[in-house]
Amino acid sequence: MDFAQRTIDLARRNVEEGGRPFATVIVKDGEILAQSPNQVAQTGDPTAHAEILAIRAACLALGTEHLTGTTIYVLAHPCPMCLGALYYCSPDEVVFLTTREAYEPHYVDDRKYFELANFYDEFAKPWQDRRLPMRYEEHTDAVDVYREWQARNGGERRVPGVPTA
Repeated sequence: MDFAQRTIDLARRNVEEGGRPFATVIVKDGEILAQSPNQVAQTGDPTAHAEILAIRAACLALGTEHLTGTTIYVLAHPCPMCLGALYYCSPDEVVFLTTREAYEPHYVDDRKYFELANFYDEFAKPWQDRRLPMRYEEHTDAVDVYREWQARNGGERRVPGVPTA
């Protein structure tokens, strides 16, 4: 099966049904493990990006938060939220089929705080200097939650079973 073409077809069908032009297909052992188009327009959920939905479905199917052994096909280079999720689930490879520069003449998402052209620069700033208003409100009890987690995990501070570099 041509997984890249499957990703394109899924995105095209989503556009035909009133959705946005994004899709993801997750492959393991030569078979589709999970797939999803972007569902933001249909659900009103700003986290319903194709990558997020497909990752959720794949992890549920495997019973793990780790997608080692998979290749993830995405229509376009992932947004920062999806890129973070892709890093977190540890696939073997991510294949993107177009770039923002290539599709920009046809599609732009430049909502407040999220202009893709400057998002990565914005993200790299210290939290106090970002455009998104943020405030640190220190509560020492918040650290106690982590102490409790560590105690319940035999004193280990790392998440067991997480793929490492």
